[in-house]
Amino acid sequence: MEDAYFLYHSIGLYPGKATDLTSAMTAFSQVWAAPNDAQWGYLLSHRARFIDRWRGIIHAPEGTLTTTDSVTQSLHMLLTALPPETLRGRRVLVGADCFPSNHFLLTKLAERIGFTLTTVPFRQGAAHVEDEDFLAHWTPDTALALLTWVSSTTSHRIDLPAMVAHGRSVGSIIGVDITQGAGLLPFDVTAPAVDFTISTSLKWMCGTPGAGILHVAANLTSRCQPELRGWFSQENPFNWNLDTFEYAPDIRRFDNGTPGCMAAIASLPALDWHAKADHGAILAQNRRQTARIIEAADDMGLSLVTPRPEAKRGGSVMMKITPPAPQIVAALRDQGISTDARGQTLRLSPGIVTTDAGVERLCTSLNQLLRG
Repeated sequence: MEDAYFLYHSIGLYPGKATDLTSAMTAFSQVWAAPNDAQWGYLLSHRARFIDRWRGIIHAPEGTLTTTDSVTQSLHMLLTALPPETLRGRRVLVGADCFPSNHFLLTKLAERIGFTLTTVPFRQGAAHVEDEDFLAHWTPDTALALLTWVSSTTSHRIDLPAMVAHGRSVGSIIGVDITQGAGLLPFDVTAPAVDFTISTSLKWMCGTPGAGILHVAANLTSRCQPELRGWFSQENPFNWNLDTFEYAPDIRRFDNGTPGCMAAIASLPALDWHAKADHGAILAQNRRQTARIIEAADDMGLSLVTPRPEAKRGGSVMMKITPPAPQIVAALRDQGISTDARGQTLRLSPGIVTTDAGVERLCTSLNQLLRG
């Protein structure tokens, strides 16, 4: 049931999503199967609208944002486009609470590019990396730091302005993975100014798989020469002279072959919905409902891994539970309550379709299951 849906850290829902998605895919199939030449104009204009929607969400200047398949691909595209001397022999810094896929990629690229990957560890018994520990490891030999704005396993939110100010003082390239907060919490790539931003549309944006984005500030783009390049990497994609390739002057240089537009088209209805929504009301609802979940967790004597202050957390509440977590998730599912777990951590993320009554059902059912 939608009213007790707590999976916005995984897949976001909004009212009418199924209808909108069906309509978008039906329209695409009719255009793509028509015996005319209208297909590419339709696809590319919808991709451009998707890009513009995302630019509005994170206040990205024109010519600084493009589509990707995933956060991991976005990070790969950026790192492999930098001049080789940028990272070679220096350090790349990341927290132990980063999205694991990014860490898997960085470990492999460290071998090939020749940088040292430094992973800031957890404190004893902690579930997220403390800001001050990250800053202590962020020394002048750090060529690039990848910041996780909101953790996917604790919902801890970093003090981004303080992090960026420190990064500027030591001359590092600063990137931010905003996946777990984008669309719910306000974010502006220019305040504080970051060098690159990566995200997907799956979560608070309520989009589909494959609808990733890469934002790169113009002054960094001009230094990048993506190794994966193709006809869409050029100012004029229809330049087919084999000896006159030249990168586009803006973010388009990160495009390569024929763009995959399906995920953007499928996600566009969600982004259109989001553009019209009352963002303040959505955030206020989330804050009210997460506060109630925290109160209930305290009543049940559960150990929170999510910080209590609103300014230090995203839109989720995550807690340790002592019975096998998959068992609790399955039992809640049987009652029409959608949650998930990582290890023994129960993850709860209320969003626009989650009602206050659904929150109360969750609290009551969880209490009964844990007592039982």
